[in-house]
Amino acid sequence: MRHTWVIGAGGLLGGALVQSLGASGDMAYTPSGPMAWSNEPLLLSQLQAAVSAFAETIGVTDTWEIYWAAGVGTMSSQASELAPETTALAHLLHLVEKQSPLCSTRGAVALASSAGAIYAGTFEEVINEHLPVSPTTPYAYAKLEQEQLLQAFAERCGSIHTLVARISTLYGTGQALGKKQGLLTHIARSIVRNKPIQIYVPFDTIRDYIAACDAADRVITALRETSNERGHVVRLVASEHPTTIAEIVATFKRVSRRTPRVVTSTSQNAALYTRRVVFRSIASTGADRLPRTSLMVGIGQLLQAERYYFAQSSRSKP
Repeated sequence: MRHTWVIGAGGLLGGALVQSLGASGDMAYTPSGPMAWSNEPLLLSQLQAAVSAFAETIGVTDTWEIYWAAGVGTMSSQASELAPETTALAHLLHLVEKQSPLCSTRGAVALASSAGAIYAGTFEEVINEHLPVSPTTPYAYAKLEQEQLLQAFAERCGSIHTLVARISTLYGTGQALGKKQGLLTHIARSIVRNKPIQIYVPFDTIRDYIAACDAADRVITALRETSNERGHVVRLVASEHPTTIAEIVATFKRVSRRTPRVVTSTSQNAALYTRRVVFRSIASTGADRLPRTSLMVGIGQLLQAERYYFAQSSRSKP
């Protein structure tokens, strides 16, 4: 039997991973309570208890997978904001390494990283896994440090397979209101609420948007298809369909049948993002590279979800 544990299950990617893994009939592990991400001492204690409990579920003939999809950082986050997340990952890997049921059975660990951050400073036209990284922000350096932690863990624990999934720009329903990212969600919410849409980058800026459900499926597939390599693997996870901001706005107009009220302005954070982002994986081949959710369908789902949330919030007001 295969046992799975998604850390960060309440997030956009984490929730999609839970849904995809649940559909495959795996035995999902869920800690007894929510993780205290804002309280580091308590969080480390919770991780210790959770790793022990997860290890107790693993039989001698079982396999297991841990997916790290946690984190509240964005491209504008400072190093001090990101350090607790890295500390928590390091602690988790240390705990896994000390658990005999995990090290003596067939297991794997996947880490969700950020392609946009990792390669932000590159001048290459097309980005693939073999290009050198080019971090420009504390967020990117934090992601690289986390990747290095996982690689070092893999070198110490030869029986455990590891995967770094460098994911392009995620979007999907249920994105946190307090997290300052997610252009597509911002546009959908603004249209539904009839508010102006603030855009801080030029309309010819190119991004690679991938639906969270597609990204989750790709991460799971990559982890399992490379498990026989029994080592450390890096994969790009992207739609590989670059899209300009102008095309995004036009698609929202077609789907919503309303003209978005766009207000353009400048922001110091805009300089953190490259104008052109085109990803092409050369390590992945075949069907696992094909997104199942077109951008038009994904935007339609966003608008439908935001209309539902808006209607619910309106009913709850006195």
